[in-house]
Amino acid sequence: MDEKGRLKVPADFKRVVEGKYGNSFYITSQDGQVAMIYPIEEWEKIESKLVAKANFNPSVKKYLNKVNYYGQSAEIDAQGRLLLPQILRESAQLVGDVTVQGNLTYLEVRNRAAAEALAKEEFTAEDAKVLEELSL
Repeated sequence: MDEKGRLKVPADFKRVVEGKYGNSFYITSQDGQVAMIYPIEEWEKIESKLVAKANFNPSVKKYLNKVNYYGQSAEIDAQGRLLLPQILRESAQLVGDVTVQGNLTYLEVRNRAAAEALAKEEFTAEDAKVLEELSL
């Protein structure tokens, strides 16, 4: 992250995303601890699933309150950077050295200490069983 809150998008991700989705993104969080960067097309798929349920389900409403509070649209600039929402940068302590991890249809950005704590979590027999059930 640079001093203005812009994330340099990893070149491999940028190349793939530009070819498939273009340069528009929705950046948000469910908990204020990790930034989630979705190509706008992938975010719109999530919204389309929620649109019919938003007014009737308190959990969906709570989810929307969170992602709207932390979220904003963004475009990659000419230097391959995305400006993350200030409120999310502050909440997740996204300054300086951060980690960027791919999660199938979106990227997760965490501060280095939080990422290291996750990496140290034990991979249990139950975790292995779940993956085996998924044929992984």
